[in-house]
Amino acid sequence: MNNPTNPYSAPHQHGVAVSGERAAQVLKNTYMLLGLSLVVATGASWFAMASNIGFVNVWLTLGVYIGLLFATNALRNSAWGILAVFGLTGWLGFTTGPIINMYAQIPGGMEIVTTALAGTAGIFVAMSAIALVTRKDFSFLTNFIMIGILVAFGASIANIFFAIPALSLAVSAAFVLLSSLLIMWQTSAIIHGGETNYIMATVTLFVSLYNLFMSLLHLLTALSGDD
Repeated sequence: MNNPTNPYSAPHQHGVAVSGERAAQVLKNTYMLLGLSLVVATGASWFAMASNIGFVNVWLTLGVYIGLLFATNALRNSAWGILAVFGLTGWLGFTTGPIINMYAQIPGGMEIVTTALAGTAGIFVAMSAIALVTRKDFSFLTNFIMIGILVAFGASIANIFFAIPALSLAVSAAFVLLSSLLIMWQTSAIIHGGETNYIMATVTLFVSLYNLFMSLLHLLTALSGDD
């Protein structure tokens, strides 16, 4: 529940959306925490790469991720929520390190990683700019994005067992589209008062960036013929 004394969540008054000034503060805090989260994730990824950590079991990766996601949601209105965000982003960064190490071993692999990073950054800036410049309320996309993510996630889990290359590419393409839309949707929700908790907004944006980067890595590798 929102309350006027909670620094992590902007208040509503009699059902009226937060003021533009308050929404701007939530957006600022979100971007600050997102920047710090990216630093934490990068550091964790570098540590895993430098230590030559092997691939982390997919079920362990998923289990810890879901656990940290629930913890962040439960702690979203306290300072502990910020630590939970760093735990979540650090874990995703740590488990990504071995994947980047794998790419470093193949010809042109680091170019693919660099291109995926640049593409992720470019899409983030573009989709955020659309929401900030147009000031359009994209809440009408909520059901499409959420159902799409559930379907894509279910398909990705199924493909762990079936290992169908075409399905894998389709899932990656779907996550590129859905993650891009989610960035725009979340930014719009912040500026229109639909999201008043910058901790949860940060998690949504970070996970969108993570899925976008990993999906672009897969698609670019397939296009290069090295998949």
